[in-house]
Amino acid sequence: MAKRSVVVRSEKKPKFSSRIVRRCFKCGRKKAYMRDFDLCRICFREMASDGQIPGVKKSSW
Repeated sequence: MAKRSVVVRSEKKPKFSSRIVRRCFKCGRKKAYMRDFDLCRICFREMASDGQIPGVKKSSW
């Protein structure tokens, strides 16, 4: 989990558009972020395994 102060700082409008930091809405992680789902890879995997993300299922072969 990211510190609350870091999450609040990333929500502010940056001075330059290149400074935008996108974070997972669930845990606040900034690395391994998926824009389509607004989640990091860890939260995405947990939610997909639990069936909380519609249209996503675990692949197996």
